[in-house]
Amino acid sequence: MIGYQELIDKLEAIKEMGYVKTHRAGTTGIGKTLEDLLGVVENNIPGPNAAMIELKSARKNSSSMLTLFTKSSLPRKVNSYLLKEYGYRTLSDNQTLELHTTINAQEYNLLKDKPGFKINIANDTLQLVATDGRIFGYWDKTMLKRSFEKKLPKLLYIKADTKGSGPDEQFWFNEAHLLSGFSFDTFLDLLRQGVIKVDIRIGQYPDGRTHDHGTAFRVLPDKLDLCFEHREKIM
Repeated sequence: MIGYQELIDKLEAIKEMGYVKTHRAGTTGIGKTLEDLLGVVENNIPGPNAAMIELKSARKNSSSMLTLFTKSSLPRKVNSYLLKEYGYRTLSDNQTLELHTTINAQEYNLLKDKPGFKINIANDTLQLVATDGRIFGYWDKTMLKRSFEKKLPKLLYIKADTKGSGPDEQFWFNEAHLLSGFSFDTFLDLLRQGVIKVDIRIGQYPDGRTHDHGTAFRVLPDKLDLCFEHREKIM
């Protein structure tokens, strides 16, 4: 596994390379290209004081959201109920059901042009609430805090200028920040402001079993650093 100082040295060398053609077309190309250039197989590395650091990369000025962590709501099997009540036929086969929707804490979203859900921030929980007031699921704040701290105790966030598109897209990895000290109060504030959103991604196997693709808490790249109390520019 690559060490922290070796990683920083490699990032400096990659910066000097200038624009590099993507190693994979599409939204995941930036992460794949950076990992290949670094020689990193798993994207967490030993950091200062032996702490593990998650590695994330993003295009500058991108409107694509970054996943902070994934955590399905409680109680267990709530996804199966949501899929049964609100799922719709998968376009690819018209046989299985799926439910892909993005929700926030400011307003109810739409599901096939009909009112859907929003996030309600209660005393100790975040609730998935329908327009009629029914609570379909919830996340315990302590559970969320532990999930975030486990996934992102420290984060090395690398930004790139881009040009071109598709298989001809190129990246110039020229900025990096070390983020630490997750602030859960700030996390809740960003939820209230609608900056952090929740993606529900539920599918169905051919035999009818529910397939949880991961309920993701996501944030815009330019707001990611607000989730952390300590920010250090590395490059």
